Amino acid sequence: MNRRILAAIVLLLSSPAACQQQTWESAMAAGQQAVQQGNYAEAERIFLVAVKKAEEFGREDRRVALSLSQLAQVYAGQGKHVEAEPVYLQALKIYQAVHGENHADVAATLNNLGVLHRMYGQYAEAEPLLTRALDIKERLLGAEHPDVALSAANLGQLWVAQGQPDKAEPFYRRALAIRQKALGPSHPEVAKTLEDLANLLRKLGRKDEAAAFELRARDIRAKRG
Repeated sequence: MNRRILAAIVLLLSSPAACQQQTWESAMAAGQQAVQQGNYAEAERIFLVAVKKAEEFGREDRRVALSLSQLAQVYAGQGKHVEAEPVYLQALKIYQAVHGENHADVAATLNNLGVLHRMYGQYAEAEPLLTRALDIKERLLGAEHPDVALSAANLGQLWVAQGQPDKAEPFYRRALAIRQKALGPSHPEVAKTLEDLANLLRKLGRKDEAAAFELRARDIRAKRG
């Protein structure tokens, strides 16, 4: 979808008459397309329409939470922390009402909230959210699922951000072990985790270990071109 078509969709979705004609699905698709093109301001407007369309199914319908989650991500992508947090919380409330406490949608929203708090230096708020997300994913998916690795890595990043790389190390090592087994030893996510772990080891003064991880990461990236 090119920019001219996307702009036309935005104008269409912005008019009251058109909002009655557009479906929730078409609004979500247009918003996601805008995000892919980096047009966050347009995506924000479209997802606001998607929220309104979803509410026609009921204010606690899962589609409302999906729309809110997308809107919150767009806010976060624009650095709008104040706007993003309550939207994530509203989505979380709906997901919990629809699914209960132990569901992938709940875990994903907790993770996104935790990352948001970490990005803005709100570490005390971030840790319990990220820990809950990890616990839910372990129960639902098993200890060796890639989504568990993501949560482990996010907790590692949180400890690094707080200047405590020693506490981050086991989380990074766990993420690395899971990704190597689940994704294969030459996956880009493995290379990224090796680089993160190498940076952490340098902070701990373990330069030889760090250099070995850096070399492995370079080999992976070189093989993938």
